[in-house]
Amino acid sequence: MRAAWYTKLGSAADVLEVGEREMPVPGPGEVRVRVRTSGINPVDVKRRAGGRGALDSTLVVPHFDGAGVIDQVGDGVDAGRLGNRVWIYEAQWGGNLGTAAEFATVPESRAVHLPANATFMDGACLGIPALTAHRCVYADGPVEGQTVLVTGGAGAVGAYAVQCARLGGARVLSTVSADEKVRIARAAGADVVINYREEDVPARVAELTEGEGVDRIVEVEMGGNLDASIAMLKANGVISAYASEGEPQPAVPFYTLLYKNLTVRFELVFLMPEEAKQKAVEDLTKWLTEGELKHTVAERFALENIVAAHEAVESGPLGKVLIDLGI
Repeated sequence: MRAAWYTKLGSAADVLEVGEREMPVPGPGEVRVRVRTSGINPVDVKRRAGGRGALDSTLVVPHFDGAGVIDQVGDGVDAGRLGNRVWIYEAQWGGNLGTAAEFATVPESRAVHLPANATFMDGACLGIPALTAHRCVYADGPVEGQTVLVTGGAGAVGAYAVQCARLGGARVLSTVSADEKVRIARAAGADVVINYREEDVPARVAELTEGEGVDRIVEVEMGGNLDASIAMLKANGVISAYASEGEPQPAVPFYTLLYKNLTVRFELVFLMPEEAKQKAVEDLTKWLTEGELKHTVAERFALENIVAAHEAVESGPLGKVLIDLGI
């Protein structure tokens, strides 16, 4: 099969290779998927560049997300799944062979039914960002009737978080950093979008909530936004944080948090409880089937152009970067 891989850490141009590899064989409880589209996330390029620890294998086929068709099943898997269209998540977790290849094997539960009205491109957009968004929104229960603030609502996780909150019956506020991102957050369903470079976000949120504040915040920059987040939350509110690149080691204002009885969650998608993953899969599949989910694609590349694809992710695109692996 055709695949991309790296055997050392470094820049995309220096370490990524494309060529022929032996096809994987599904083990017990696994399925093999003929990958049609591979989705690239920031974590994929950070791992390849060395930003997430040492290389833990002699060879890595990158990418956690993708979509395709099941062409082989391992022992214990219903043969009725052969030919099923699926979207894949966590393909590379716990192993070294991801979706940047014509074929990938995953545990059966990580190959999720892809509704007929959804494309392989749609399916490859899900995975890490959609599961993270769902967990951040729903970790503390239903959001119907609540006000949820999603920071970075035009980002891959943020846009899905806006949709998850809206579909759960919440009023959704969102922040963005530029006018071109306003359109994406609004298309995702945000009721109000605030450009934080032009407005005082806590003051605007206070105005929008008549001084009451928000119930939950889905947070893309926990450290940099912590003081503002505390100011905007109601008592007993929740911050669900999945990133803090600008301030990776924030100081914790213990008593300020304590006297509002706030909860701060740290959400790493790979370590989500399995029941939370299955609930996310259930909801996402339902919304896909109903045509409720929108997906933002930035660029698409052929496998042979994977270096350019990784560089595109590093440039901070508006939407997901995809690799097309043929029909």
